[in-house]
Amino acid sequence: MADKTMKQLQQEVDAYISQFKEGYFSPLALLARLTEELGELAREVNHHHGEKPKKETEAQKTVAEETGDMLFVLICLANSLNIDLEDAHNTVMNKFNTRDKDRWTRIDTNN
Repeated sequence: MADKTMKQLQQEVDAYISQFKEGYFSPLALLARLTEELGELAREVNHHHGEKPKKETEAQKTVAEETGDMLFVLICLANSLNIDLEDAHNTVMNKFNTRDKDRWTRIDTNN
C-alpha cells in the first residue's frame, strides 16, 4: 500500500462518510468519540507498556489499532469543521520551530 498524504487521508475519510445520509456527527459528538477512543488507547498502552495486564475475558487489540481509531475520529472532526490538517500541522511545527526552538536540550550532533 502506497503512502498517503494527510490531504488524501482526509479525502478518503470524507468519501467514506459521504456515502451515508447521516454524514458527520456534530463536533461535540465527535469530541466525545475522540475522548472515548483516547481512553481505549490509554487502556491498551497501559496493558502493553504499563503495570495493568489484560483480563482473560478482554479482547486483544493493539496500540496501533487504537491509534488508527483516534486518527479516523480526529480526521472526521477536522473534516466536519473544514480544517485542513496539513495546514494545522504546519502551523504547529512552525510554532515549535520558532517559539519553542530553545525549550529543550538538543542532542549534540558534532560527535
